[in-house]
Amino acid sequence: MKIALVHDWLVSFAGSERVIEQILAVFPDADLFALVDFLPESERGGIFKKARTSFLQHVPFSRRHYRSYLPLMPFAVEHFDLSSYDLILSSSHAVAKGVRKQDGQLHICYCHTPMRYAWDLREQYLRESGLGTGLTGIAARAVLERLRSWDARTATRVDHFIANSRYIAERIRRSYGRESTVIYPPVDVEAFTVSRARDDFYLAASRMVPYKRMDLIVEAFKSLPDRKLIVIGDGPDFQKVSRRAGRNVRILGHVPGNELRAYLQTARAFIFAAEEDFGIIPVEAQACGTPVIAYGRGGAVETVVPLQTHGAERSADYHSAPTGVFFKEQTPESLVRAIHLFEDNAHRFDHDVIRSNAERFNTIRFKNEYRTFVEMKTTEREKA
Repeated sequence: MKIALVHDWLVSFAGSERVIEQILAVFPDADLFALVDFLPESERGGIFKKARTSFLQHVPFSRRHYRSYLPLMPFAVEHFDLSSYDLILSSSHAVAKGVRKQDGQLHICYCHTPMRYAWDLREQYLRESGLGTGLTGIAARAVLERLRSWDARTATRVDHFIANSRYIAERIRRSYGRESTVIYPPVDVEAFTVSRARDDFYLAASRMVPYKRMDLIVEAFKSLPDRKLIVIGDGPDFQKVSRRAGRNVRILGHVPGNELRAYLQTARAFIFAAEEDFGIIPVEAQACGTPVIAYGRGGAVETVVPLQTHGAERSADYHSAPTGVFFKEQTPESLVRAIHLFEDNAHRFDHDVIRSNAERFNTIRFKNEYRTFVEMKTTEREKA
């Protein structure tokens, strides 16, 4: 069987690229397609092959400003010629699921999220692109409205959706009117170990973009001057976050992976304020035996076992031992209350139990579930 694997873009090795890495481990002979491929050799990891790219690879300034070409991406992805392939596997958080297929071809999409720029991150995209105001803003909003229409319409080109969480399965249902099967992303939990030595600091680590709400975290610690916070990450919001940080907050910017791992292993707790599709780094923190204090919406609800306070209804999905604490609102005040709740119940968190919870999301589990799903749907198609 000839297989095409289609991804949106390859510019850094992050969560969706880890999925690509493991899909290629399952189907190493698949041909890889992406709108652009600027992934540095030092970050390619298991993505050992270069992608076949679209014309966007060669347009001016695409290496740094590829997102600015978002209006051209549907046109670019539709012009990939996949007619010679039996099976199309897409990994989509923007436009990859919109590739054209012919009768007889099977298309299975691993959906990280319906296109955020057309749905719930529209205003953020406009701000970051400098297109939020005036006549250009009006025109840009019209373009994004057409993108949303295209995104919804091209969902019919997918035979089967895989969602990366129950949270995204619900978004697929709302956006596309389609059902999906949940297969959680692969997390390299074996790369992390539990440390018994803990330092007296809290840790936050993320790319600094608005929806990650790193500003909320540093604001909260202004009310906790006797607690220490270390912040790791860079991005468009770096200066904004830095300006809001108090003296008890240390902002490191980007650090190498081994250094981040050391902080994850020794932190008192990891703090996560985003409403994320899945959220790999909270799982990595738990793989280090580190409790997670997270906003109680999105993928974190599925990866963190919440502390059950007196009188709370216990979730049937999890064992009783907690791996973290949720805060209910994306406000500094709500986060401060969650930190106090964590500290009052610190004796209830066991590093080994927290590690065990993270192991539910290992790479072997992902490869087995993904392979089984693809083989099952391929067999069904052959018998039909």
